[in-house]
Amino acid sequence: MAYEWLEAGWHKFTDPAWMETGQGILGFWQRAVTIPAQGRPPVTYDAYRTFIQFLIDSGAHPWFAKAIVFGELAVGLGLLVGALVGIAAFFGALMNMSFLLAGTVSTNPVLFCAGILLILAWKNAGYLGLDRFLLPALGTPWQRPRCVPAPAAPVAA
Repeated sequence: MAYEWLEAGWHKFTDPAWMETGQGILGFWQRAVTIPAQGRPPVTYDAYRTFIQFLIDSGAHPWFAKAIVFGELAVGLGLLVGALVGIAAFFGALMNMSFLLAGTVSTNPVLFCAGILLILAWKNAGYLGLDRFLLPALGTPWQRPRCVPAPAAPVAA
């Protein structure tokens, strides 16, 4: 999974249409919101199509393209070195779901399912990478609470 995310992010990072102008994502968005005369539009849900149209109208493509590029690279690096795997997997699954809602399939269903499995296995997956050191230092919700001894009862004379 890490390779897939790093490869996708690096491909976009080296492409001026993504890093300089944002035209890479703008072209994708414009194709996604187009409603054909016959057949079905790429984006099935009207609310998501409206959201993408809002991004187009507000000119969000230059910064949003960079957010996608650096997000893909961060997810790939996090999964590769095992740092905050559950968080990386969550944001990877979020991007996969966004790509799926926008009408692209590719490897997104497989990566989405694998991301969900990594989120569910985060506690155990944390023993293999940097999470072995990061999670105890940062604290996790599943840490065993320490028992505090009860105060001694006063002795009556």
